[in-house]
Amino acid sequence: MLFKSLVLLAGTAAVAHGAPSAPGANDIPRDVLTQISSWGSNPTNLQLHLYAPSNLTGKPAIILALHGCFGSGPWHAEMTSQFQTLSSSRNFVVLYPSSINDNNCWDVASPASLTRDGGGDSTGLATIVRWATTTFNANPKKVFITGSSSGCMMSNVMASAYPDLFSAVSCYSGVPAGCLAGSPGSSPISADQTCANGGIRKTGEEWAEVVRGMAPLPEGKGKGKGKGKGNQGWKYPKVATWHGDNDFFVNYFHNFEEQLEQWGAIHGVEFTRNETNVPAAGYTKMVYGDGTKLVGYSASGVGHVVPQFEAVDLEWFGI
Repeated sequence: MLFKSLVLLAGTAAVAHGAPSAPGANDIPRDVLTQISSWGSNPTNLQLHLYAPSNLTGKPAIILALHGCFGSGPWHAEMTSQFQTLSSSRNFVVLYPSSINDNNCWDVASPASLTRDGGGDSTGLATIVRWATTTFNANPKKVFITGSSSGCMMSNVMASAYPDLFSAVSCYSGVPAGCLAGSPGSSPISADQTCANGGIRKTGEEWAEVVRGMAPLPEGKGKGKGKGKGNQGWKYPKVATWHGDNDFFVNYFHNFEEQLEQWGAIHGVEFTRNETNVPAAGYTKMVYGDGTKLVGYSASGVGHVVPQFEAVDLEWFGI
């Protein structure tokens, strides 16, 4: 285990009603996973841990890393420990939030969470990102999101509802943004299983409309026209999505394909070629367009979930 202990940072000052204020960068310990108790609006009572290296320099990158169902931020930190190892040489902070509702799954089903600033989990996550970007004086063009399973599902939702916050996504074993819309829940226990079973099929443009519907048009902006344009004023992040072809829990058929259809339509790119045994034996990299906006990784014989390739993620993020 990379981090030797957990530090609880409750805040630095009292504010109205006794709530702690959000800590500043100098208040946050380095080289240790630290729990943050206050960062702003938190409508669904999310929790937050983060890891910042001791040699962090000006304008660092930010990575929001999302756990799967039944998980937590600290658990996901262990599963993706290479992020912490590489953070000092690549100059970034890793945010590990936790969902405490619905079997610790991220809400990717309710209208509140599928709407920009709607008051769901997505709102709390956006507030975390904004707080961290300001607190660490981070480069707003180097903010990224990654997640596994439920975390991948939420990564797609965040890229849709808050496209202005993220430059790139790396998503492992999930479903398209909006696939679970209208489901009574988001967990294997509470959800309508049609989506997870690969039963929601749409054209690329239909999926793209789902993405566009999560973030209302900015004031004075009209709907974009032409390839690669969603809503004028929104520049959507580039997306890498991974899935194992032996995944029958979040079914590879057809969730992997539908994600690629969704983001291919958003970015106006189509499949161009396969690269076999990339980044490892048994993996096939599927390139869309010139490979700068959308790639997929199909993992032969791999079930749920595909293990995270942190170094490949960082290369995709450009850090």
